[in-house]
Amino acid sequence: MTRAHKIEAVVSVVTALVLTVAGLAIVRWHRQKPISLRGSVIIQDTDPRKQLPIGGVTISADDPSHAEAKSDSSGFFVLSLPKPIRRGRPILLHFRHPQYRPLDLHDYTGDQLYIVHMVPLEGSHPPTNQSAVKVGNVRVRYTVKGMTEVNVGSAVKTFEVANKGNVPCKNQHPCSLDGRWKATLGSATLDAGVGNQFRDARASCIAGPCPFTRIESNRPSQNGQILTLSVRNWSDTATFLMEAEVFRTMITQREHWSYPAIFGDGFSFTLPATAESLSMEADIDGQTIIFPLGPALMLSWATCDDGINPDQGRIFRCTLRPGYRFQ
Repeated sequence: MTRAHKIEAVVSVVTALVLTVAGLAIVRWHRQKPISLRGSVIIQDTDPRKQLPIGGVTISADDPSHAEAKSDSSGFFVLSLPKPIRRGRPILLHFRHPQYRPLDLHDYTGDQLYIVHMVPLEGSHPPTNQSAVKVGNVRVRYTVKGMTEVNVGSAVKTFEVANKGNVPCKNQHPCSLDGRWKATLGSATLDAGVGNQFRDARASCIAGPCPFTRIESNRPSQNGQILTLSVRNWSDTATFLMEAEVFRTMITQREHWSYPAIFGDGFSFTLPATAESLSMEADIDGQTIIFPLGPALMLSWATCDDGINPDQGRIFRCTLRPGYRFQ
């Protein structure tokens, strides 16, 4: 074996050792990497539409670190486990909520979704007997700001264009349309005011020898604030009328209505991110009542929470309180 061959063999051995050590290090790092268990807590029900998410559930694991997490309004939770716990190891998870039966789940740590179903406690949801307060015709009222053109009034103006009829033009501008008679050009303006614009401008001759007049132009300025009317008169004095609607662009609150989807004892609805002045209306034992729904989402007949959707809209989930039932 030549010296070059010996050097090549040594390099190959060293490279193999380096790769082996690196691989072992990666495996060890992966095993020691903290594990996060992700899942969702929902109500146990045979009807998928009634498997509503449960927020505020405390999730804990039997491990030395006593890892703990809580589900959000969508039922989602992330439980971060310490490094010593490896994937594939048995684990006992505890799920606790005051309105649901305690649940202990035996499972294994790994890359999976933990879908947990909890059973409501007796009396934690509205009874179905006839003595419960009836809730019906639930609807949501809210407002959304928007830029709107509002008609703030009309503008009117009359003006005269003086002239003497039957005077030959003799090619002295301005003349009648056929060039025979001397004419007069007249104009008038209307000002809508700062921030306002004219719409639906109209003009007409209302007095005098109107058949011998012509409206040359009737147009607003570039920003719509000034309206100018130009006319031609080749007979005696005539009177003209100019009118237009005045519009102003302003921020307004538009009222909207939404009707929630009701499944079992719960109902859900979504609102755009720009929704304001949120309130709920419902018939409580036959009487229509308006309930302002402030930041705390307080209702006397239901408990609610909200969350943000990926499209930045808001989703609300509510459940009837004990003693109430949907009509």
